[in-house]
Amino acid sequence: MTGRERFLAVLANQKPDRLPCQVHNWMAYYLQTFLGSMDQFAAYDHFGMDPVIYIAPQFIYEPIDQAKYVIERVELPAEPGRVNWMNILHTPDGDISCKLSQNEFTYWYTEHLIKDERDFEIWNKYVPLPVEINWTPVRQAKAKMGDRGIVRSGFFDFGQGSPWQSFGTMYGTEESIMAALDKPDWMKYVLKSLLDKKLRVIELAHTIELDLVETGGGAGSSTVISPAMHKEFCLPYDKIQHEAFHQAGTKCVYHLCGGLMPLLEIVAQNGTDGLETMTPPAMGGDCDLAEANRRIGDKLFFIGGFDQNKGFENGSPELVRQMVFELFHARPNGGFICSPSDHFFFGSPENIKAFAQAACECVYS
Repeated sequence: MTGRERFLAVLANQKPDRLPCQVHNWMAYYLQTFLGSMDQFAAYDHFGMDPVIYIAPQFIYEPIDQAKYVIERVELPAEPGRVNWMNILHTPDGDISCKLSQNEFTYWYTEHLIKDERDFEIWNKYVPLPVEINWTPVRQAKAKMGDRGIVRSGFFDFGQGSPWQSFGTMYGTEESIMAALDKPDWMKYVLKSLLDKKLRVIELAHTIELDLVETGGGAGSSTVISPAMHKEFCLPYDKIQHEAFHQAGTKCVYHLCGGLMPLLEIVAQNGTDGLETMTPPAMGGDCDLAEANRRIGDKLFFIGGFDQNKGFENGSPELVRQMVFELFHARPNGGFICSPSDHFFFGSPENIKAFAQAACECVYS
């Protein structure tokens, strides 16, 4: 099999010739610090891995829409090792704002954009939607890889891949949970508003040229909300968007980067094709890969499962090889891409090389 055939077999929840592997995107810090500023294509080549390239299309907007939603960046006093700033969104009905910080690894919000119902109405009225989608970056990535790999990304969301998770980045996780309990009708109105916008852009695309679209997000994990809340505030909206993506010709993988075992059967109802990141307990999740395979393995493919802290950062090539084979045997029927369960910023390149080599040795009978 070619690398692309191998990945596509997994996306169809079938058994390829051997275990494919990937990383959950290459972080810029790791590429710069450990790999001499390689890009993601070169990093996959360096380790002899078939590439899974994370890249999105370009969204094009009407200038008249953008003029009603102007983002002004205001620098705030820096702190050791981090920069701080405020984004002020100017609209005809008033301003809304958020604050962010960034260090050498990543960025995060220190003040959320939406603070009350008025803020949401302003955002909901004026946030621009694209009028055209340029697939050139995705096409170029596919042409560069040939038959070696696939291209995946999120697709036009407002924070993460599904409405509940996106609104959590805009409003705050705890605030969203409290609003769902105290004002469930308002929360459902918010989620439908976000979903409707995304559906309009999916319809605009006609055909999604990504091989795989990521939906969901960590805020839907069972370490954050209960199965009952997930069923009420995630499932209905996920079902609709997954159907839209399928009609547009692409596959979906549902991202839960915390607890997922109590949610397996619910996720299997939402129309996704696969589930990630299968995070093990040592990394803050609860995944038992063999048990997940027993319960829903006939319905969904899996991506993830590998503990990069134990393996890449603190392990050895011998330990990494053992860990990969344990995952291979936990999902012996295929439908599995072995991958770190999250982004990573540290780790011996020799351990990553052992990860790729071990996956090549995991041949299906």
